[in-house]
Amino acid sequence: MVWFSKAKHIEVWDEPVAEQLGDIEAAQKIRAICHTAADSAEKVGTSEGRAPKKLQVDRDRYERAAKAAMAIAMKISDELVRDSAVREIVGLCMKAHNMKTARALFRAIHSGSIKAEVLKEHPTLEGEAE
Repeated sequence: MVWFSKAKHIEVWDEPVAEQLGDIEAAQKIRAICHTAADSAEKVGTSEGRAPKKLQVDRDRYERAAKAAMAIAMKISDELVRDSAVREIVGLCMKAHNMKTARALFRAIHSGSIKAEVLKEHPTLEGEAE
């Protein structure tokens, strides 16, 4: 039966990249990573009453996803595409209540319109607006 298979599940961020990604493909990959890890980030953000072992699994999953997304974002050359991708990562960090990383990433966004959208979604970052 497939249910009892010992094959390890490969996450989106663990999949090997066969070739160099273009800016658009990199942004799409970041979006997929953030979407896939959102459930773990939310569990980390609302960790009250959860078993420490299960919480650690979600924390590790969220952190691996965020790290992979940030590594991909650093390779994007187009500023607007990069800012849009970083916005996705900020949203992931906010779901996990990881304010330190979210603030640092928010400061890395240069586009005024994207910054305004992030502030609209996450007003707690208001003090970080430049």
